[in-house]
This record gives sequence, C-alpha cells and structure tokens, in this order.
Amino acid sequence: MRFSTRAIHAGQEADPTTGATIVPIYQTSTYTQSAVGEHKGFDYSRTVNPTRTALEKQLAALDEAAFCSAFASGMAATAAVLNALSAGDHVVVGDDLYGGTYRLFSRVLSRYDLRFTYVDMTLPEAVGAALEPRTKLIWVETPTNPLLKIVDIAAIANLKDAGQLLVVDNTFASPYFQSPLALGADAIVYSTTKYIGGHSDAVGGAVVTNDAKLAETVRFHQNAVGGVPGPFDAWLVMRGAKTLALRMRAHEANARGIAEFLAGRDDVESVFYPGLRSHPQHEIAKRQMRGFGGMVSFTLRGPEARTFAFAGRTRLFSLAESLGGVESLISLPARMTHGSIPKEERERRGVTDRLLRLSVGIEDLEDLIDDLRTALDATVEHAHR
Repeated sequence: MRFSTRAIHAGQEADPTTGATIVPIYQTSTYTQSAVGEHKGFDYSRTVNPTRTALEKQLAALDEAAFCSAFASGMAATAAVLNALSAGDHVVVGDDLYGGTYRLFSRVLSRYDLRFTYVDMTLPEAVGAALEPRTKLIWVETPTNPLLKIVDIAAIANLKDAGQLLVVDNTFASPYFQSPLALGADAIVYSTTKYIGGHSDAVGGAVVTNDAKLAETVRFHQNAVGGVPGPFDAWLVMRGAKTLALRMRAHEANARGIAEFLAGRDDVESVFYPGLRSHPQHEIAKRQMRGFGGMVSFTLRGPEARTFAFAGRTRLFSLAESLGGVESLISLPARMTHGSIPKEERERRGVTDRLLRLSVGIEDLEDLIDDLRTALDATVEHAHR
C-alpha cells in the first residue's frame, strides 16, 4: 500500500465487537481477567492500551517500519531512546537543535554521566572527528530547528560503527517527506504534537525502528518509566495522521510561496528554506527528501526592535510556540522555543534575537502573504535606522 492508504488503514481495522469503523477510545486503566494471568493481551493501560496500539501500528506503517512506541510527548520519546545508553557513554549531536532537546541533554542526562559533543552536522567530517570509542549514539535533526540546515543522513550513517546508533529527529520533515530508516538511520523520533497530529490539539511523541533489540529496549522504558499518551491523545494523533499527506503538500506549497516572497523583499536580510536554490544544502534536500516542508526562518534588516515589532504585528500568523498545525504560527526562537540554551551559546549558533521562525499553515497563500506584507510595511521604517 502507498502512503495515504497506509495512513488511513494501518492499525485501523473495524472494531471486532461492534463493527465500529473508527477505532474506539478505550478510556480504561485496567482490564478484567478471566483467571490469574489470563487476559486478552491487555492488563494495564500504562503497559498497553488498544487505542495506543492502533496508533503505533499506524505510525510504524507510515515509515514502513516494524516497530513503533508512542509516548506522551516528543521529549518523552527522546528520553526513552537515550535510556538505551549507560553512564560514561558519549553522544554526538547536531549543533542546531530544538531547545528542549538541548535542555534534556545538558541539564538532565549529563548529570547521569552521559557526555555530549555538539558539531555542525552539515559537515560529515566534523561528525567523524567527534566520534570516539565511547560514542554510542549520533543524534541528528534534519531539517534542523530553527535554522533549517539539512544533514546528509546517508553520509552520517556511513561513518558509524556497528555498535553505534544513528537516531534522526524527523519532526520537521514528517514521514511523508523523508524516510530516515531507508537512508541508514537506526531509529526515528517524532514529536507527534507537530505535523503528524497536525491540529494543535494533542501532545505526543513516537519512536520508530526496524531494530528489534532497540525496539524492545524502548518498549521496556515506555512501560517502566511510564511516559505514555492517554487513549484520547492517541486517538487524536491517529485521526490527524490520516490526512498527513494532504496537509504536508499544502504546508509545503505555502511555505515555498512565502519563502520566495520574503527572499524578494529588500528589507528582509536572509531567508532559510531548503526549497530555495540559494540554500547551501538545497541539492542534498532534493536528493534526500520528497518535499521541503512547511517551516521558514528569516531575519529582517534593521535593529532587534523591528523584529519584536514585526512579531507582534501579524494577524493570521499567531505568536505562539510549537509548529506543524493547520494554522500559521510565528515565533522568536531565542526567546521562546530555544530560550533554554544559554544566550552566548545560541548566538554563536546563529539563533539571535533577530531570527524569526514561521510554521506555515494551510490557509490561503495570498492571505498569508498579505498578512506578512502588512507587518513588514508597518515596520519598514526600522530597517533604515
């Protein structure tokens, strides 16, 4: 089956008891057993729940993978993967990544004697130079958050040894636009809050893999630590995933139009979008992805005051954290999604108070451009100060 068919049918069999076409929300914490240890595969909902099981089958199918474990958030999914490591292990990480991931690595897991080295992963040689005997995991975001760099997954996969895991946070691309397992990754992590859920009404995460041993480890920690989604959140994400293909095509078409509009403005200093030919990794993106996604970052000409003024002027682009919903959002990463990274460190990486990030929704493109044009024109006097 092709992508859209898998999204609608995988894990979505009619309910055997009632014939309900849509998987029910099994809002239960426990299950009645016919005798001690005799049950129908379900004993306690932290361990397994029929609605969550249906979601996991669906998400595994989207990446044509064998295994998926669903979590209560993308960060819970990330933590479950890192729980496969032990004290003293070393991780190589891309230097442009989500602020919450940086916070988990630097302020939580480093206390348990895990070591992290941050490198520019657009340079495979930098990754190779950072590998050491205790390296057990390579953590990749691509496209990165918020500068939208593209990491060559296959090139990084060729660098790792048999005892090292390559894990890709595929949240920005979604399984519709990028298939990291086919490029050599061992596992994929998603914040299903974003494009997969797609409607800004549920928080969730997932780990997808073909590695049976890793899947068993992740599943063990899913149950032992307990960061699982409730059945209603699982149901909402499952419903959202059914329309992922349609939405991603609309997100990309709008993002491409907006990136081109911004690139044509004299008062816009720089635009970061892998679909632009000017993007330094545009050719890698064309080779590695089936589309360029719905995220656009940019900087304006003028002082920081203009950036802050602009962020408060848009009307269709809501000033908010998160991304990937049907509605358009604008954020200032340095003060919002990446505020947990120390100021000197984030500015060294290019995440300054002049950087804006758009999550482009699926509204009418001309309305979105009009909204941005109005806010740009209203603040253009700042550009010449």
